[in-house]
Amino acid sequence: MPAHQPTLHLLCGKIAAGKSTLARRLAAGPAAVLIAEDEWLPRLYPGGIGSLDDYVRCSGRLRAVMGPHVVALLRAGVSVVLDFPANTIASRQWMRGIAEAADVPRRLYWLDVPDATCKARLRARNAGGTHPFAPTEADFDLFASYFVPPSEDDGPVIVVHEGEVPDDRP
Repeated sequence: MPAHQPTLHLLCGKIAAGKSTLARRLAAGPAAVLIAEDEWLPRLYPGGIGSLDDYVRCSGRLRAVMGPHVVALLRAGVSVVLDFPANTIASRQWMRGIAEAADVPRRLYWLDVPDATCKARLRARNAGGTHPFAPTEADFDLFASYFVPPSEDDGPVIVVHEGEVPDDRP
């Protein structure tokens, strides 16, 4: 029996809200592993994501493979920080299915950050050139148009921050 309760940690927030920063912090906990969509997609599909349709197609393929893997990790007693955006009802249902299949609790962290703050952070991130994706503000607006804030139906929701989440990267 594991010394801790394995948990599936989920992140909800618009582009540049601070999801990956929080994900790294959560993954620093005991017996936790970080699985970040932004790390996997560019390696699996180099140059293959140029539109929302491309993202949906490639992300769907990654989720189909990653879901059973995450279930196996959780069943093995490892907590998983799933740095995939839990920004739509469908994505949160997929994530809920993982937690239910593994029979573990899930925690949804909602970074409720204003669009203006996200866009300012996105401009800074793009200027730095270190992030695997460099969406434009038009991309931000397009993706944000599909954003659905979490509700009570999504289970335990933890609003982590209402404002800018400080970036702890060196």
